[in-house]
Amino acid sequence: MEEVKRLRVVELLSQKPGSDVLAKGWVRTKRGNKNVSFIALNDGSTIKNIQIVCDAQNFSEELMKDVTTGACIAAWGKLVESQGQGQSVEIQASKIEVYGKADATYPLQKKGHTLEFLREIAHLRPRTNTMGAVLRIRHAMAFAIHSYFNSKGFFYLHTPLITASDCEGAGAMFQVTTMDLNNIPKGENGKVDYSQDFFGRQTSLTVSGQLEGELGAMSLGQIYTFGPTFRAENSNTPRHLAEFWMVEPEVAFNDITDNMNLAEDFIKSLVKYALDNCRDDLQFLNDMFDKELISRLEGVINTEFVRLPYTEGVKILMESGQKFEYPVSWGVDLQSEHERYLVEQHFKRPVILTDYPKDIKAFYMKQNEDGKTVRAMDVLFPKIGEIIGGSEREESLEKLERRVAELNMDTRNLWWYLDTRRFGTAPHSGFGLGFERLLLFVTGMANIRDVIPFPRTPKSAEF
Repeated sequence: MEEVKRLRVVELLSQKPGSDVLAKGWVRTKRGNKNVSFIALNDGSTIKNIQIVCDAQNFSEELMKDVTTGACIAAWGKLVESQGQGQSVEIQASKIEVYGKADATYPLQKKGHTLEFLREIAHLRPRTNTMGAVLRIRHAMAFAIHSYFNSKGFFYLHTPLITASDCEGAGAMFQVTTMDLNNIPKGENGKVDYSQDFFGRQTSLTVSGQLEGELGAMSLGQIYTFGPTFRAENSNTPRHLAEFWMVEPEVAFNDITDNMNLAEDFIKSLVKYALDNCRDDLQFLNDMFDKELISRLEGVINTEFVRLPYTEGVKILMESGQKFEYPVSWGVDLQSEHERYLVEQHFKRPVILTDYPKDIKAFYMKQNEDGKTVRAMDVLFPKIGEIIGGSEREESLEKLERRVAELNMDTRNLWWYLDTRRFGTAPHSGFGLGFERLLLFVTGMANIRDVIPFPRTPKSAEF
């Protein structure tokens, strides 16, 4: 019997009864009486458990005492039709081996736990139904992103995580150094002497791979990045992380309309992939957390997104009669409450806002003829607000240099970027999708800390 090959729970549940099987996993619950025990076993391959039925006469009391919630076991037996509700097959066990015990201090006992509590035990929370579902969906979305771009002829470009340039002009960057922080070398002017640091200059963790992505588009035609990015913003909100993942396509010869078309098609295809391939997990999250989740996902793939200039969006908001926490006027950067009003109450579908005031957008965005606005686009989603931000890029060296001067930016770290406008410049566009923002939408979770395995937030770098 020892030669029986282990099958994952997801595979066992689709087998016909009758064969000898082996299952391995973690005990979710054990119940029963003195004659028979029922063990719910899960191995992470699916949200569903497989039930293992143990007749007391075949197992010592000593052994069964160690089969507790959280313990890791192997179970050999016959796959039989299930008599109980909730599953079509179960395992009639002939042998149980306990790999790892879990005593009564195991924090995931059989009861509901708050998401806040689970964040404190992020090393164990993947064993819960909720986090297991989220992490399987996270994997599926990452796979779908690569599949989408590969099918469209994009090349996956790895951009650096350590950089000397600040893409967004945000300034909120984590510094990278090997200097002794208790004895930092200083120059004659009293400032830090970075020439003695590892890279011989001041470096940081990247906030975006976009600038390097543009270089890729100017040679390979169409590329995408997909990797971790870092923002040292002291934002303790349910929508911000200090370390998160970004997807950034960049396409030569695309204008703002092509960019909007790509963004809409891309996000619809991801949502469709989730509906087609993650149905059990989505159904669980729908039932437990957000009764409208599946209908909202289906709504996105079956609707055309509204395309609206920022100026018109502001007009709608100002005439709405709605009391906003942050007042609206032309020139302000819209807050999540404004974005959600447009999406959820006014249009009742996703909105792509375009042509933002240049003063609230990054230096590299293409300037419109009016001298006041740029060809930016933000895709706004229900419950989230902005999920994608992008633009047509400024391809004119002269205009780009003028904008950089207006903003008093230090061009010493950007010479290579400006070179792309000097040697064979071309119209091009791109956008960034915050991967965790996408996951908030697809899972219906309310807090971004619950869609990444180990969240990094201010004062929190546990695990």
